[in-house]
Amino acid sequence: MMWVIKYRKVFYALTIFIVLASILSLGIFRLNLGIDFTGGTLWEVKFLGQRPGMEQVQNTLVSIGLEPSVTQPTGSDGFIMRFRPLDETQHQAALAALGKDFGAIEELQFNAIGPSIGKELRDKAIYAIVFSILAVIAYIAWSFRKVEKVISSWAYGVFTIVAMAHDVLLPLGVFAILGKFYHVEITSVFVAAILTIAGYSINDTIVVFDRVRENLRRHTHDNFSELVAASLKQTLARSLNTTITTILALVAIYIFGGESTKSFALALLIGIISGAYSSIFIASPLLVTWSLRKNRE
Repeated sequence: MMWVIKYRKVFYALTIFIVLASILSLGIFRLNLGIDFTGGTLWEVKFLGQRPGMEQVQNTLVSIGLEPSVTQPTGSDGFIMRFRPLDETQHQAALAALGKDFGAIEELQFNAIGPSIGKELRDKAIYAIVFSILAVIAYIAWSFRKVEKVISSWAYGVFTIVAMAHDVLLPLGVFAILGKFYHVEITSVFVAAILTIAGYSINDTIVVFDRVRENLRRHTHDNFSELVAASLKQTLARSLNTTITTILALVAIYIFGGESTKSFALALLIGIISGAYSSIFIASPLLVTWSLRKNRE
């Protein structure tokens, strides 16, 4: 794996391009926030006859000027739909249109979700991310305090967060584009996916760093670059096996799962592939770059 260290500047350039492209897409297109964050209407209906297809229901609602942001089957005879805020006139028009096209229906719930709930979710998500970043840096700095002879222990924590930021920004950038051109919305489920990606990224990077720590204790190599390359080689099979098996499960969820799980599975697919890349091609080479910089000082 010495070639990873040798060509690290190429991977740095690719990483910078990915991060800048993600930030640019976020700045230009913005995230298409769902009603969890902006407020809206949650509507559940039950069809007393045969339940129509999801696309049929959506087409009926679109024909009267209403387009649900999420349509999710529930049970064997109903749907849960989410809309931007609906007034009572639109509510009654939707009931009439569905009744006309598909026969008798029963309304199970029609609830407004206020934007204050969305703000609370957004704020809690930000707090959770900030807290996790600080906690990770502190914990890794403490765990690696006995191997500070090459680089400071806090540097391991910082580089772990750098890799995590790359892994989180990539799906955010992709979903900003999907929101603009395919109307994919950001919901609380997507926030859960991002936090999952962050945890997976940290875990993947720590596996490599922990092997570096063990090799430093054993003094397996006199040259730090060779030691990091050896550590990568020792953990490569584990990282690839974990990533591939996770990807296979997520592909199955994306293909065979319901509409409500597709965005979650897609975000995780992007983030986990990115996490495997960043732990090998970003975080580990950064250790070498930092150690070389310290030696020149």
